[in-house]
Amino acid sequence: MKMNLPPILLLAALIACTATHVRSDASDHRYNEGDAVPLYSNKVGPFHNPSETYRYFDLPFCSAGDVKEKREALGEVLNGDRLVSAPYKLEFRKDKDSEVACTRKLTKEEVVQFRTAVKKDYYFQMYYDDLPIWGFLGKVDKEGKTDPREYKYFLYKHIQFDARYNKDRVIEITAKMDPHSVVDLTEDKGVDADFMYSVKWSDTNIPFENRMDKYSQSSSLPHHLEIHWFSIINSCVTVLLLTGFLATILMRVLKNDFMKYAQDEEAADDQEETGWKYIHGDVFRFPENKSLFAAAHGSGTQLFTLTIFIFMLALVGVFYPYNRGALFTALVVIYALTSGIAGYTATSFYCQLEGKNWVRNLLLTGCLFCGPLFLTFCFLNTVAIVYSATAALPFGTIVVIALIWTLVTSPLLVLGGIAGKNSKAEFQAPVRTTKYPREIPTLPWYRTTIPQMAMAGFLPFSAIYIELYYIFASVWGHRIYTIYSILFIVFIILLIVTAFITVALTYFQLAAEDHGWWWRSFLCGGSTGLFIYGYCLYYYYARSDMSGFMQTSFFFGYMACICYGFFLMLGTVGFRAALLFVRHIYKSIKCE
Repeated sequence: MKMNLPPILLLAALIACTATHVRSDASDHRYNEGDAVPLYSNKVGPFHNPSETYRYFDLPFCSAGDVKEKREALGEVLNGDRLVSAPYKLEFRKDKDSEVACTRKLTKEEVVQFRTAVKKDYYFQMYYDDLPIWGFLGKVDKEGKTDPREYKYFLYKHIQFDARYNKDRVIEITAKMDPHSVVDLTEDKGVDADFMYSVKWSDTNIPFENRMDKYSQSSSLPHHLEIHWFSIINSCVTVLLLTGFLATILMRVLKNDFMKYAQDEEAADDQEETGWKYIHGDVFRFPENKSLFAAAHGSGTQLFTLTIFIFMLALVGVFYPYNRGALFTALVVIYALTSGIAGYTATSFYCQLEGKNWVRNLLLTGCLFCGPLFLTFCFLNTVAIVYSATAALPFGTIVVIALIWTLVTSPLLVLGGIAGKNSKAEFQAPVRTTKYPREIPTLPWYRTTIPQMAMAGFLPFSAIYIELYYIFASVWGHRIYTIYSILFIVFIILLIVTAFITVALTYFQLAAEDHGWWWRSFLCGGSTGLFIYGYCLYYYYARSDMSGFMQTSFFFGYMACICYGFFLMLGTVGFRAALLFVRHIYKSIKCE
């Protein structure tokens, strides 16, 4: 326990500092009438492809002067934000009517570029005093036309900003596009465009501290809350039925087993043993590929710790809507700081399994999750560079991440590994292991690994699948998700169901005299990750309108990494639950 104290203290300090910093980072400027309030253009992109975004001035908008880039934090860059000064000037409490921001003659090529953007439902995003603004670039006139070649395409050229203030602070802002002030983009010819804007200010009593509540409330509407609570009730019923069934069956079966084994010991010492007691000399025989097993256990423990700390930050209000990049920053920093946990857990467990090459085990632990993630990132970042999308990380950001890995993650991993090696902990087995393993009897097909994984993953997945839709719609769409307390309850239910189903399947496996439960319990526990990836296929084709090579590769590439992380984390939970159960039942009987 001593070895884990410094990382935990560091993480506690990080949570306190992050929560304070992020809240104070929100714009707290006070303005006098006529003061310039910062307005930044962020990005544009197809509405149905959230990963495919481009810089605002990648489209031929005209600018009112020198375009200045806003300095951004690591999380903002990872989120694909690229803020630059906007061509519109919105002074505090100063109304404007149809003011011309700039005039531009669009060439034939620029008309085609805008028309393609309008055809793909491009939207734009801006930030005014850290408040988000959205709008569509144009519209397609399909009325009375069946042939797409007859469609007419128009670009909006007039934005109406409606801003609200409370004393000397900006509280709210929305943007509406004037449907009557448009530029016809249907034909391939140059056109003149006067980009105009209007600003109307009004007073409000909403306090500054509550100005972000309107975005949070969209996910807390009664209809949505009803569905979320239905999800929780569904999950709770699943848990109660499962735990009740397993508790009843296992307690009755185990009680009968204990009574039977006690009678057998009293009746005849030479009577042949059957069932799970029969394999008591093999049940704690260490698994094959123990280095890989220990590395998976260490990585899963780290990801579990990371998830818990992310939930802690969410529950204290750090990840409020449009807090740009806060989640990505927290993920990078906390993952780096928890690498010591992975090193300590993997190496200490590897040494308990009588492993000799702990250095190789430590390297495997460091690469087991980060290796596939790095390869996926390299491929997807190359795709983003080819598309010139904002998802492509600048060289400087890649250097920063590499430095975090080199100066924080790797040293903490090594320190954790050294601490784990020196912990001198021994594996606690209540029975002795025989010298030669018993042969595992031939089992029916439904007791093999794949069918068991299918059974183990289905129940935990059924407990979370309703909530999954809202998470996907938030991560891979434009829906806002803020009900972290409900999400945390669902996560706890997921852990409980995973542990119970793994314990049940482990018992039935041992009762069939199959002592290879180590890897099986890990695979069964982690199989929910495979079900989540299967849900990705359903969501992509049935519930979303995503399209194009870039969006498809980003969706399936990064979801593969996330599901792999779930596989490692839930596999660790399943194995730990099975290990506690197996130790308990073999401690309760007398074995020769």
